[in-house]
Formats: sequence, structure tokens, C-alpha cells
Amino acid sequence: MSWASDAVEAIRKIVLIQDRLDRVSDQVNALAETCRDLDRRLVRLEAKFELLEKVATTRGRSLREKSES
Repeated sequence: MSWASDAVEAIRKIVLIQDRLDRVSDQVNALAETCRDLDRRLVRLEAKFELLEKVATTRGRSLREKSES
């Protein structure tokens, strides 16, 4: 009868391993979504800074041009 209990124990371990894999997979998916969200936010911030730099550069030039006139 020992082989039956060994088989049941092996099946139980397989089920537990599958459950752990499912939980880890869910966590990885959540982390991936968080990374995508952070990437989108970073791109928006970069775009805003680039726009600010362009505006600052343009205003600096136009102020210099006005003061030279």
C-alpha cells in the first residue's frame, strides 16, 4: 500500500507546485503591467521636459533679439 500513498503524495506535490506557479505568474503579470504604466508615465514626462526646453530656448532667443533691437 506504500506505493499508493507515494502516488497520492506525488500528485499532491504536483498540484501545490501548479498553484505556486499560477500565483507567481499572476504576480509577474501585475509587475509587467506596472512597468508598462511607469514607462508610459516616463515618456509623458520626457515629452513635457523637451517641450519646456524648446519653449525656454525660444523665449531666450526672442528676449535677446528684442534687447538687441
